[in-house]
Amino acid sequence: MRFIFLEKYYGYFLTGMYITIMLAIFAVTFGTIIGLSLTFLRRSEIPIVRFLAGIYIEFIRGTPILVQIYIIYIGLPKLTNLNLSDIVIGIVALSLNSGAYVSEIIRAGIDAVDKGQMEAARSLGMNKRLAMFQIVIPQAFKNVLPALGNEFIAIIKDSSMVSVIGVAELMYNAGIVRGNTALGLEPVIVAAVIYFMLTFTMTRGLVYLERKMKKSDIR
Repeated sequence: MRFIFLEKYYGYFLTGMYITIMLAIFAVTFGTIIGLSLTFLRRSEIPIVRFLAGIYIEFIRGTPILVQIYIIYIGLPKLTNLNLSDIVIGIVALSLNSGAYVSEIIRAGIDAVDKGQMEAARSLGMNKRLAMFQIVIPQAFKNVLPALGNEFIAIIKDSSMVSVIGVAELMYNAGIVRGNTALGLEPVIVAAVIYFMLTFTMTRGLVYLERKMKKSDIR
């Protein structure tokens, strides 16, 4: 009977779940773009470019995401003079964080591709950039798909952090339900179950996709 509150407040959890999924999708999409860009910057022939990209990645990986969220929440509006919504700031913070990790994932995937692949492509007349995008990167993405999937799962969980700046994702709305019902534990349990459902579904989807890709390789 302790969960009878769901009859009245289920809409809060559905809204929070929707925003959590939206945050994760945008963060992983932009994070992948940022990560791919950082990967190429770190492979640049210009030392200062490689240095700056490396510093960014190490800073992001070496500081808590909560600190990064506060820095962007306070600093971004001041730097841009724009009145950005909390959800936009949340997406920016999660994307910048994800980009650093995705960059390292893609770098490892590229390094794992046999160097002979690049040499063979160059011998066929491809320039370095074309060979990278058409030969090396597709193989690298296939190699790192599980790691990219894990990053998506991590972003789903890390999205709870943006509740501190007022983004009405799952944990924020669970907090509203806690305040309205005076129940301390039950709304958090419901939120935990929803997080588990999202991450478990994502995990099973990745396993299915990996199996399909392995079958296509055999053929």
